[in-house]
Amino acid sequence: MSSSTDAPGSGTLTAAVRTGRMNRRAWVVTALLVLFQVIAFADKAVLGLVAGEAMPELGISAVEFGFIGSAFFFLYSVVSFGVGILSRRVQATWILLAMGVFWAVMQFPMLLGGGAAILLVTRVLLGGAEGPATAMSLTSVHGWFAPEDRALPSNLVAAGSALGPVVAAPALAWVIVEFGWRWAFGVLGLVGLVWSVVWLLVGSDGPFAGRRAGADRKAAAPAEAAGVDSLRVVPVRALLLSGTFAAAVVGGFGNFWTQGFLTTWSPQYLTGVIGLSLGEVGVVSTLPWLFGAGLLLGLGVLGRRLMRRGASVRAAIAVPFGLAAVVAGVSFLLLPVTGGALAVVLLTVAAGCSIIYPMVPSALAYAVAPQQRGLVMAVLGGVASIGAICSPFVIGVLMESAGYRAPAAGQQRTPEMVEAMASGLNHGFLLTGAVLLIAGLAAALFLRPDRTGRRLQEQHAATA
Repeated sequence: MSSSTDAPGSGTLTAAVRTGRMNRRAWVVTALLVLFQVIAFADKAVLGLVAGEAMPELGISAVEFGFIGSAFFFLYSVVSFGVGILSRRVQATWILLAMGVFWAVMQFPMLLGGGAAILLVTRVLLGGAEGPATAMSLTSVHGWFAPEDRALPSNLVAAGSALGPVVAAPALAWVIVEFGWRWAFGVLGLVGLVWSVVWLLVGSDGPFAGRRAGADRKAAAPAEAAGVDSLRVVPVRALLLSGTFAAAVVGGFGNFWTQGFLTTWSPQYLTGVIGLSLGEVGVVSTLPWLFGAGLLLGLGVLGRRLMRRGASVRAAIAVPFGLAAVVAGVSFLLLPVTGGALAVVLLTVAAGCSIIYPMVPSALAYAVAPQQRGLVMAVLGGVASIGAICSPFVIGVLMESAGYRAPAAGQQRTPEMVEAMASGLNHGFLLTGAVLLIAGLAAALFLRPDRTGRRLQEQHAATA
């Protein structure tokens, strides 16, 4: 009797089975990367959630707290650049594992009684280790899908960024109320360790990854490897000096500015100005991130559909991103003249439309060869993250300039304090709205990965 491998058409059947298994593995890895992004952004959100209790206990002012919020991004750029270079030699799988373990370890010093100095140091180190998170996550997920199918899984990974605060805000608010603010850090550390163990057992690079762009990819999906995955390596500096990269930086800067602002000061706005309790803030704080996650999912489906129909990366990814940033900018500009429930709605729309940064590196990745994706996306994240360095500190300065001073430990905010806080934050909303309008227009008009990729191939690939 002939074996199944000898039967007519058995080669096609075997290939189909192999492809099915690969697709299942691709979605499992994607799910883990979504969780990875959830943890990363929960780490950012925790500082704003503990602010009300941590500031009085640690004896720090609004400017000092804003400085600590900014400090999260001090090493963001440096480590992003370094890991981007390292990604040319080390698999993204191992880089992601190292990051997950380090994130977890950095949470425990505050659980064990660290003061303001320890909080500052751990936030600096944690931020540095999280700098390459988006770039490495997207590099990994791009390695598992053909070019025309990457928009949806990329946006799902990006949605993890939005789901981080959605999951973290109510859970950590409950932890803070029941066990104290220090345990918020401890819980994040334990979750990070669990993820790292699972990733060690399950995570791996896919068939479209840079180091497997040869025989492995041909064996897995030869018909799907054409186009962008066939681009040759070009000098990275040529892309970094292009108008497309400049537009990506401006677009990313706007998103990072907003992330830094929201994760540091949004809970203070909801408690101090809107008048919500910490428990209510834990619920309301999830709304912008839920909106953003839904938006990313919708834009991912739209982008995949457009690209399968032959649309450009600019039309499928860059323009939708830019329009969302413009909507966010307009919403922020309207916040100072509203209040109550309408203010919560506007903040939800403004924040949700401005936390979709991963669409920018995902678009930019189409301009370079697979081997260069990690480096290019990491460099972009490092430069754009300057926005998150600036915004928490700038908003803190605006609040103190408006006369706001944090109450002493055990005291409540006076009406004068609330008025000063509102004035400072309203100036912050206006500034943020202007930043996002510029970022959105730059991305929609000048972020053109397709054209830039073709030009780089014509000018440099032959001699690279």
